[in-house]
Amino acid sequence: MFLTLDKLTRSFGERVAVNALSLEIARGEVFGFLGPNGAGKSTTFHLLTGMLAPDSGEIRIDGQPAPPTSGRVRERLGVVFQEPSLDDKLTGLENLQLGAALYGLSSAVAKERIARMLALVELKDRAAETVDKYSGGMRRRLEVARVLLHHPEILIMDEPSRGIDQVTQRRIWEQLLELRRERRMTILLTTHQPEEAEYCDRIAVLDEGRVIACDTPDALRRMVGGDIVTLEPTGNAEALRDQVMQGDAILAPRVVDGSIVIEAPQGHTLIPRLVEKLGAGALKSVSMRRPTLGDVFVKLTGRGLHHETATKKVNA
Repeated sequence: MFLTLDKLTRSFGERVAVNALSLEIARGEVFGFLGPNGAGKSTTFHLLTGMLAPDSGEIRIDGQPAPPTSGRVRERLGVVFQEPSLDDKLTGLENLQLGAALYGLSSAVAKERIARMLALVELKDRAAETVDKYSGGMRRRLEVARVLLHHPEILIMDEPSRGIDQVTQRRIWEQLLELRRERRMTILLTTHQPEEAEYCDRIAVLDEGRVIACDTPDALRRMVGGDIVTLEPTGNAEALRDQVMQGDAILAPRVVDGSIVIEAPQGHTLIPRLVEKLGAGALKSVSMRRPTLGDVFVKLTGRGLHHETATKKVNA
C-alpha cells in the first residue's frame, strides 16, 4: 500500500483529538476525511503535513517511515491550507513565481509550469492583476496552482471548498482529477461538505477523533435505507417526533437540527399519511430526497454535519 497511517494519536490535555487513526491509502486515490467541526479533521491534517507531531503512531510511504517533518518527505507533499496564504499585493503571476522559487525550481522549469498552471486554472488572462482584485474562487484556484508547481506526489487539502460557490468547487475538482489521472497523484482532503466528499474514491467518516466508517460514497449511502423525509415543525420538534411515533414506532424518527428526519423505503407514500396524521398547522414544510453523505453521518451519530445540500420543499 502506498500510504499507511498506523494508529496515529494526538491529544490536547485530556481531550483526544485523533484516536488511534489507522488507514491504508492507494497511490492515485482521492481520499477524504468527512466530519463536522471538532471531529478531528484539522488535527489529522496537521499530523499529515508535519505541523503537529503525533503522541504515538506512524506514517509510512511505500512501507517506509515517512515523518512529514522530514525534508525528503516534504518534497513529496503539496499542501493547501484552510486559511488564505497568498500575498494580496503581488500579482497572480508573481505569487506563482515566488512559489516556484521557494520550491527551488529553475527559471526555465518555473516558466513552463507557471504557464501551464495558469491555463489549467483559467487565470492566464488575469495573471497580471494583483490578488486583492481576485474573487474568493480565483484566489482558491491560484493557491491550488501554486501548490502543484513542484509536481507533488501527495496533495493534502484542508477544507478546500471553504468560502467558494459550487460552480467554482466543480471547476477546481475537474482540474484536480485531470492532474490525478496524468500523474497518479494521491489526494487527501478534509471536509464537512457532503457534496465535496462525493469527489472521493473513499471516505473516512470521523467523529470525536475516531474513524466510525470508511468506504466508497455509494457504499456509505447504502447504509441509509430508502428516502429521507424531513419534517420542519411549527412547534417543538421533540413533541412532534413523539406524535409521529404514536402507533408507528417502526418509523424511528430522529430530531436533527430542529427538524424530524425519517428514513423510509417509499417516502412519497409516507408523506400524505404523516401530513394527515399530524393535522393542519403542525408543519412548516415537508421535503423528500435521496440519501446524502450527510445523512450517513446522521445515521451513524444521530447528529448533523450542519451543512446539508438544499432540498426542494413543499407546503404542508
